[in-house]
Amino acid sequence: MTYHHTLISASQLQEILSEAFVADCSHELSDPAAGAHDYASGHIPGAVHFHLDRDLSSSPGRHNGRHPLPDRDAFAALLRARGLRDGQQVIAYDRAQGPYAARLWWLLRWLGHERVAVLDGGWQAWIAAGGTSQTETPAPRPVGDFQARPALVGFVQVGDVLANLRHGQRLLVDARSPERYAGQGETLDPRAGHIPGAVCRFFRNNLQSDGRFKPVDALRTEWLAVLGKRKPHEIVNQCGSGVSACLNILALDHVGLGGSLLYPGSWSEWCADRDRPMVSGTQIEDPAA
Repeated sequence: MTYHHTLISASQLQEILSEAFVADCSHELSDPAAGAHDYASGHIPGAVHFHLDRDLSSSPGRHNGRHPLPDRDAFAALLRARGLRDGQQVIAYDRAQGPYAARLWWLLRWLGHERVAVLDGGWQAWIAAGGTSQTETPAPRPVGDFQARPALVGFVQVGDVLANLRHGQRLLVDARSPERYAGQGETLDPRAGHIPGAVCRFFRNNLQSDGRFKPVDALRTEWLAVLGKRKPHEIVNQCGSGVSACLNILALDHVGLGGSLLYPGSWSEWCADRDRPMVSGTQIEDPAA
């Protein structure tokens, strides 16, 4: 069996479907019940649903952002309970161009699991390729033997981002839309704008019009322009709450620029403290570019 570590096509998934652990991560930030409803309406056969708020995050507090990372041990136990076997290929997908699937991809890599990929184009690509749909909930799998291992990805905390305002050793890349980055049309967080020094790379800019990723050469060229003189390990990815930023990390890994970091708390954590500085407006040039 050929294992996949960043993306997998719908046709490739059809070939390994019986062996893979498929995770439906469908979600809508504006309607937390929508993902489970979409899953019940039709999902890839055998897929297990993971809810962003209940499964892929811990409970938010007043100052830790809307989607804090889950407890590492508890998340590993959840994966075992859902039937994940050690070393099994995991395929994640959603219906929203990939950010929720990418969150699971990142979390599994955080637990040291390398054999995880995102379905390129998501649910829509699966249906377009002639994939079958299932409405009934699959029978519970036997408890798996998944074990967490040393992390394959890294993250920073709010104190690191604050310190970076002084030393500027890392470039902060904001995956939100240009409008939200500029402080326009904010509907999810109490303050609008962005972290000083951050540049905007909207997560959807990694994708073609059909929701699949752009060709590797073109995507790599775009990301090299964002990085400038920076190395991937000098990049910190953030968004609203540490979700869509994972799709930027996935894109970087997919084009051979792995090693960037995640700021899980992202803007929702940053803006919760009114003493932290913020900026409204357009792109700020990275002085190290």
